[in-house]
Amino acid sequence: MNRRRFLLTATALAGAPALPQSTAGRPANAVRSVQRLFTSESEDKPWFYDRQMWPHYLAMLAENHFSRFNLSFGIGYDFLRGVTDAYFLFAYPFFLSVPGYNVRAANLPDAERDRNLETLRFISDQTAAHGLQFQLGLWMHGYQWENSPHPNYTIEGLNAENHGPYCRDALAALLRACPSISGVTFRIHGESGVAEGSYSFWSAIFDGVKRSGRKVEIDMHAKGIDQGMIDLALATGMPVKVSPKFWAEHLGMPYHQADIRDQEVPQAGHRDSGLMALSAGSRSFTRYGYADLMREDRRFDILWRIWPGTQRLLLWADPVFAAGYARAFQFCGSSGVEIMEPLSFKGRRGSGRVPSGPGGRCAYADASLRPRWDWEKYLDTYRVWGRKLYNPDAKVAVEPSLAAASRILPIVTTAHLPSAANNNYWPEIYTNQSLVEPSKTEYTDTPSPKTFGNTSPLDPQLFSRINDFADELLTGERSGKYSPIEVAQWLEDLAGATHPVKARRVDIDVAIQAGLGRFFAAKFRAGVLYAIYERTDDRTALEEALKCYRAARAAWAGLADKATEVYVPNITVGELPWLCGHWLDRLPAIDADIALLEKRLPSAEITDDPKVKAAIAEAIGRPQRPSAVTRHRAPHRFQRMQPLALALTSPVVASVRLHYRHVNQAERWQSAVMDRKGPAYVTAIPPEYTGSPYPLQYYFELKSAPDRAWLYPGFPPDLAGPPYYIIRAARL
Repeated sequence: MNRRRFLLTATALAGAPALPQSTAGRPANAVRSVQRLFTSESEDKPWFYDRQMWPHYLAMLAENHFSRFNLSFGIGYDFLRGVTDAYFLFAYPFFLSVPGYNVRAANLPDAERDRNLETLRFISDQTAAHGLQFQLGLWMHGYQWENSPHPNYTIEGLNAENHGPYCRDALAALLRACPSISGVTFRIHGESGVAEGSYSFWSAIFDGVKRSGRKVEIDMHAKGIDQGMIDLALATGMPVKVSPKFWAEHLGMPYHQADIRDQEVPQAGHRDSGLMALSAGSRSFTRYGYADLMREDRRFDILWRIWPGTQRLLLWADPVFAAGYARAFQFCGSSGVEIMEPLSFKGRRGSGRVPSGPGGRCAYADASLRPRWDWEKYLDTYRVWGRKLYNPDAKVAVEPSLAAASRILPIVTTAHLPSAANNNYWPEIYTNQSLVEPSKTEYTDTPSPKTFGNTSPLDPQLFSRINDFADELLTGERSGKYSPIEVAQWLEDLAGATHPVKARRVDIDVAIQAGLGRFFAAKFRAGVLYAIYERTDDRTALEEALKCYRAARAAWAGLADKATEVYVPNITVGELPWLCGHWLDRLPAIDADIALLEKRLPSAEITDDPKVKAAIAEAIGRPQRPSAVTRHRAPHRFQRMQPLALALTSPVVASVRLHYRHVNQAERWQSAVMDRKGPAYVTAIPPEYTGSPYPLQYYFELKSAPDRAWLYPGFPPDLAGPPYYIIRAARL
């Protein structure tokens, strides 16, 4: 048994965090929701109007134990600039004419508007008839397109004075016209088209919900939210949910990120102003995570939402990770999850194409692979998600190759994230980030210099950035964080566990994801080696970096070749170069970056530094994480305003450091060196820290030597659980 396996097995046996389970007859997650987005007139109208499809689709959701269906409009654009496809962008006038207001969507025939309302009523009624709750998503409340010379529709009859009252009355009328709508999801930050801090406008909107005359849930997207907005929703007396993003606009591993990136931490001295006043200012920590919402005394429910950055096109189905996610969505009393389904954002921002026959949204060039309805490609995805969300312990059979391949991109997302925005980063069809030259366009929210080695993990508390890890190798002073080389090994092992199963749809997507695993693994190794070269000018390090980069290039070329006859040449989830195209399109940028490394070879020097040699050997080898038999009994609860005593026993370590924090991403982690007391290491979280309305989370960093460090409890062997402990306060 290798050291990493020994550590992980010991962790599982010796005090790993207790995980919530479902109880007999009771779902593990109360809300198990699928969200379908209308973002393209050309690609989405066919399924929207298809009355044959809807009963089959909803029956499939019900059969797989989903409890809610969300049909969302107005999320085709983040900002109302360069609008070309405005269908349903500001949704109300596409559904109804509101008495007392002369508001309409120009170019939309009245008969089509009426058909839209009849269709929405049909879909919501069918949803209720299948035993599901119907949630209406209204993500845009702006109505003026800026710098948009060629929109297909514009909104007439609105101005600053009647905007709020019209939206209130239109929403109330829409809810009365469709009595099966049980809740409404709102984007309440600046990308809604309404400046953050516009409380009077949102008060009017929430009043529209109340005027429906029945109980209707208010679900607010968490970005930019503050207590003032929450209080407005609570004042209606309606049930209220706040829905944070799970792993930014992507899908990470099956736990909640231990910390946000530096880019999301509010900057000192920043003044809140403008459209994005809060989410880009004092409340920037709400952008991509749970922020400060996890108070024990909250009067609203938490619903997690998985955004479609990581998985948009390729098949995903892994029962092991799905079980881990299902447990994670119960985090600190949360109510469940909503999943933006596969193909979300297909054809977004005017990039839609007229589908070539039934199932054309799947982007297959090979017509024999197209299903009757697009969602039928992803039956395994829905089956695994739905059944595991209901019961994480349920037995759900999936091809092992597909399960292994499905873990690859969530791991990449967690360990290395050039952009938290799905609008900038699409790992399935990755736009290459240079090891040498800072990117200038797509990866705008990565740290400067915007190179591959300087890119932050999405969880920087537990994973090392490439450049930081190279520094650790050369100084000989290691942290316990998971390294890019460990991640590379995970990816290589997962890719190696795949093989053809003679089902073409499955085989091609498994092969592409396995290829992506090999690509990122080799590039992570190349990145570490290039960072070693940058710090030492060592020729061997540069040569090894080139070997790994060429291996990454070969993996990419192989997967691109496999996809050539299967997928269309231009797959679009947006109009920007990094949101469309094909795997083959990305090869020139990879080749250009390899050429930049090759140009540095003549000036590189041969060194004989043993530290450099050791660093190179680790970067190209199979990493062995240190381990020791470790025991810790986590308290079941803690008492507020009382010290929380913690003890850990491990016989071979030189030091132990406790890392702890409130479950509040607005705060930074604290740490304390633990004292040796007999066979144990002990410390206490002070009473002034436990006197908080938030749960606590903590983990340990152990060292047996300066270059030998690891974390406890760490990830379980299958990487499908939290690497820290969560402790909630004792109930009064």
